[in-house]
Parts: sequence; structure tokens; C-alpha cells
Amino acid sequence: MPFSSADLAAIGLTLRLAGTTMALLLVLCTPLAWWLAHTSSRWRGPVSAVVALPLVLPPTVIGFYLLVTMGPNGPIGQFTQWLGVGALPFTFWGLVAGSLIYSLPFAVQPLQAAFEAIGNRPLEAAATLGAGPLDRFFTVALPLARPGFITAAILSFAHTVGEFGVVLMLGGNIPGVTRVVSVQIYDHVEALEYTQAHWLAGGMVVFSFLVLLGLNLTRRRASMVS
Repeated sequence: MPFSSADLAAIGLTLRLAGTTMALLLVLCTPLAWWLAHTSSRWRGPVSAVVALPLVLPPTVIGFYLLVTMGPNGPIGQFTQWLGVGALPFTFWGLVAGSLIYSLPFAVQPLQAAFEAIGNRPLEAAATLGAGPLDRFFTVALPLARPGFITAAILSFAHTVGEFGVVLMLGGNIPGVTRVVSVQIYDHVEALEYTQAHWLAGGMVVFSFLVLLGLNLTRRRASMVS
């Protein structure tokens, strides 16, 4: 069997982390993307810059500051301890929190672009028919922005699967708890276990190719429909 029990545990944890992160990002980023697509506030630029920061910052920088702020002496860590859930670093939910930050632009930006592409005319037409703001959002905007949601889901899931620096800084290397596929590959290489590393790394290459192929097919179908 090409994968050991430790490899399978890392794969399962990675898929669980990516699925949880993707679902939370779609829920949390939808109102933010809607606001960015329609606001004329002076805060639009700074907020967009903050959202895009993970694209340019080294993952170790993000992981370090998350480790400090969510640690026992950090503001978030003190708050979570006050809630009775303890500090988040070196736990699964700590990885989720880090993944939400690290993959944020991969969810917000496709959703924002989809909402901007809709324009105002469909929403204005719905308003003339008596649809309220929530009705226009749920019955007009969301269906028309479906390609953006698909892109955001695929990119945020795939980007979380490929994390290394953030999860290593924030979660360490705890088997079954924080050891994801990228960290497992690193462990194999450190132990000179190149055959096992090849299996996992090759799987990541195939996965990445399928993600890009799926995105291209999704965009082609969306353009044909439009």
C-alpha cells in the first residue's frame, strides 16, 4: 500500500480542515464581498488591502502573528480562555482560524468580482417589482453570482490543502491533530523517505491539476451561459 496509516491520517485531517475552512469562508465572506462590491465608503480601499494581505505576506509571518495573538498571553488567546475553550494554537480549531485568514482573499475576491459583474440593472428591475433588499439579494444576486461561489469554494478549498507555513507555525506537527499533508511530506523528506514523499507530493500535483482544470471548465461554461 503506497500510503501509511500516518499518511492516511494526514490526508483525512487535511480534507477535514479544507472542507471546514471552505464552508466558513463562504458564509463569512459573502456579506464582506457584497459590501466591497457596492460600497462607496472611504474604507473600501483599506479593507480591500487587508483582505489581500495574505497574497503578499510570507505564510510564516501570518503564522507567527496568529500564534502570538491566539497564544495564552495574546488578546484572542485570553478571550478564548475566558470563554473556557482554552488557547487555540496547536489545536484543530487553531488551524481553522489560521486557514480562514490565509485563504481569505481566495474567497472574497471571486465573490466580489461576481457581485460586481451582476451590475445594478437586475437588482433595480427586481426592486420595481416590489422585491425588498433581502429578496433581491437571495433571489437575484445569489443565483447570478453562482459561478463566483463555485470559484471561491474551489480556490479556498485547494489553497487550504496546500498550506504549509501557517499550519506549521500555528499547529506544529502533532499526529492526528495538526499534521496535515504538507507537513507529512516535509517529515518524509527530513527522514529521507523519498518514496513516501513522492506518493504524497504526486497526489498534490494531480489534485492541483484537477483544481485548475475544474476552474477552467467552470469559467468556460459560465461564459457560454452568459
